[in-house]
Amino acid sequence: MPGLFFRLAALLILMGAGAGLARLLGRAATGLALGIVLGGLAWLSWDTWRFLRFQSWLRRLHGEPQAAPPRLSGIWRDTSERVARLLRRQARLTRASENRLENLRAGLQASPDGVIVLDEKTRIEWCNRTACRHFGLDARRDVAQSITHLLRDPAFVAHLAARNFESALALTRPASVAAPPLRLSVRLCPYGEGRLLMISHDVTAFEQAEAMRRDFVANVSHEIRTPLTVLAGFVETLQTLPLADGERQDYLDRMARQAGRMRGLVDDLLTLSRLEGSPPPGLDEWTPVRTIFRQIEADARALSALATGARAPHRLDFPDADALARAGEIAGAATELHSAFANLVNNAIRYTPPGGGIEIRWSPRAGGGACFSVRDSGPGIAPEHIPRLTERFYRVDAARSRATGGTGLGLSIVKHVLQRHEATLAIESVPGQGACFTATFPGNRVQRTAV
Repeated sequence: MPGLFFRLAALLILMGAGAGLARLLGRAATGLALGIVLGGLAWLSWDTWRFLRFQSWLRRLHGEPQAAPPRLSGIWRDTSERVARLLRRQARLTRASENRLENLRAGLQASPDGVIVLDEKTRIEWCNRTACRHFGLDARRDVAQSITHLLRDPAFVAHLAARNFESALALTRPASVAAPPLRLSVRLCPYGEGRLLMISHDVTAFEQAEAMRRDFVANVSHEIRTPLTVLAGFVETLQTLPLADGERQDYLDRMARQAGRMRGLVDDLLTLSRLEGSPPPGLDEWTPVRTIFRQIEADARALSALATGARAPHRLDFPDADALARAGEIAGAATELHSAFANLVNNAIRYTPPGGGIEIRWSPRAGGGACFSVRDSGPGIAPEHIPRLTERFYRVDAARSRATGGTGLGLSIVKHVLQRHEATLAIESVPGQGACFTATFPGNRVQRTAV
């Protein structure tokens, strides 16, 4: 309102000035009217000039959003200031919206699940990096492309056409993607007017774990069922048939062996469960290497004597006392380390024929750390078996493994123990020329004794 009064007052003042000028010039009637018209035209020109400056500023705002408003007076000053305030407020709201949108996009980019935004015609509007990795997409190239042109799995196309999105769909990553196969759980979530949010979750590890669990249960059931069947048969025989003392004792000995086999299997399963369910050992418990070697050597010689009987014993070559004195200490759980080392040595004894040689060494590394190695002169291992030797219940020769008392879990235990102690296991073998198993420990796990 003040601006309107100012404009009216300015108009009247200019018209009055024009009329006054006309009277001074001696123009009474026509001069008065002419003066009023000239005063109005002067006011209109001045107001038009201010309007043009205001309009020019508005045009500049398209290229310069921060351009300052022109210095005007009256209603044009009020109008330009109000427009400037509204523009500043709108700019703040726009920046806040852009920041929220950018944060939302960053959060979706960081999501471990793939996210694809589809419009009402199932064309891609946006996708995150995980979705690109899952389906082999390019976030820039594939925008506005129909998802069915890029993902041509018949099950997915049928699922999309059915428009029944209550359940997830299991898919395999397209074979065209140059990467290992993945199993994906894909869910389509409708929103807005016909739009879809497509979410993909990698379930490869879960399905592999399920498969391993099924295999594990099947293997355990099989391993226990066999000795139980033998025990049940011997018990039935002892209950129903009259046997001589020698036969009865033979049956009892066989039953004891089968019971021992089941006990060993249960012990190994409990050991694996304990290793998987407990935190890794720290660096605060140190054990002399020679202490572990003394225990292993005593057990190895007893097992070799039992395995060979009256035949030629194995040639067991352990480090001498001086070498073990210089070996120093190793950090970790002593019982776990003894179990891993003993498993490697016992395996070599079981699979090396009588009279064969087995060499056990502890070798410091030049850059720090040390290696525990077991080399035998047994039959060796074919190359295709080596990558799977540490799998549970995997056997190169199942019949021979059971005959020697193996449970199929020894190398799995070794692998878990070494992983918990930051060590690695390397296996080298040539069929007919024996095998060498080497556990390598890092420098922070080994302390050498100064000579």
